[in-house]
Amino acid sequence: MNKLIVDETRPITLVGGGELEPQDLKWALSLAPCLVAADGGAAHALAQNHVPKAVIGDFDSISPEIRDQIPADHLFHIAEQDSTDFDKALRSIRAPLVLAVGFLGGRLDHQLAVLNTLVQDLGPACILIGRHEVIFHLPQEISLPLVPGDIVSLFPLRQVQACSDGLEWPLAGLWMQPGGQIGTSNRALGPVTLRVEGPGLLGMVPRRYLPELMSALVRQ
Repeated sequence: MNKLIVDETRPITLVGGGELEPQDLKWALSLAPCLVAADGGAAHALAQNHVPKAVIGDFDSISPEIRDQIPADHLFHIAEQDSTDFDKALRSIRAPLVLAVGFLGGRLDHQLAVLNTLVQDLGPACILIGRHEVIFHLPQEISLPLVPGDIVSLFPLRQVQACSDGLEWPLAGLWMQPGGQIGTSNRALGPVTLRVEGPGLLGMVPRRYLPELMSALVRQ
């Protein structure tokens, strides 16, 4: 188990070393100003003139040139190879919420590993910022102020039962599971409430709802 490295009372931006739209880091920092990097994400931070409060990982993706630009007491090397840098970082953070950028796009195996970590609740609630949507692990109940026509996608990484209010195709106690029933490309009729029995269900809504999603998750 990792030791606690970052302890904040405000939301944190976590940047990874994957594909990153430059404006995404700026946007995340406007909502969660404390910056932490997972391994190679430090290069993205420095490229936009930010020095992370902490860089966490096994350091197999960070170059010596980048390491030399970061104060030694901001570098936290975790040598074990049984988990990803995203996993290591989340387990090392205590905060109300984490906004994660630079973890989607690029290699598919990396993205799948990130999603697998997301449903394990290893640390704070976390929102992945993608190009078109934001992705989160559903709590027991969540309500979002969506408008008619908004896409709402649900994808199970474990067997899970869910109910809904405000979806065009109601879940109505539907059982979902990997390799079976999923819930992608549903549509909102207006404000949506989702309820799940147990962990393992990923939610995806349009990225413009990031501030509302943050508020909903912090209230949990």
